Amino acid sequence: MTIVRLLFIIPFLFFFNNAISNENYYLSLKYNKVNVRYGPGIDYPIKFIYKKKNFPVEIVDKKENFRKIEDYKKNSGWIHISQLKKNQNSIVLSEKVLFKKPTKFSEALALLAPGRLIEIKKCDGKWCKISTLKYSGWVTKKDLWGLKKF
Repeated sequence: MTIVRLLFIIPFLFFFNNAISNENYYLSLKYNKVNVRYGPGIDYPIKFIYKKKNFPVEIVDKKENFRKIEDYKKNSGWIHISQLKKNQNSIVLSEKVLFKKPTKFSEALALLAPGRLIEIKKCDGKWCKISTLKYSGWVTKKDLWGLKKF
């Protein structure tokens, strides 16, 4: 390769690599009470408090040990990283039927209302195996908020 090509390719690779690493991702709340602050530090006042363990949030920015989050209702603020954990949960955005198997022709087990917190067991294709309270089964991926972006 010539030096001119290398000089062109290296900045391109640097930009592409940074673009991938700057994508938003999802985490869940680790505790039943999590403070959300106006800024990235404990000196900033509390904006509001989440009171739901395992609630998924999208990470949109970071500064030192704080992450700027946004929830499915577009509420945002800063949370200390110690209050977050790897995401395995989602929020149902529209009414969904929970099926026994990953097909619309299988037995319907329950109707999930919008806003319902569900635990994701696994996903394949257009379906996810989930559990919520006493129910376990399959739902379509459509209108589930908090899944990894592929």
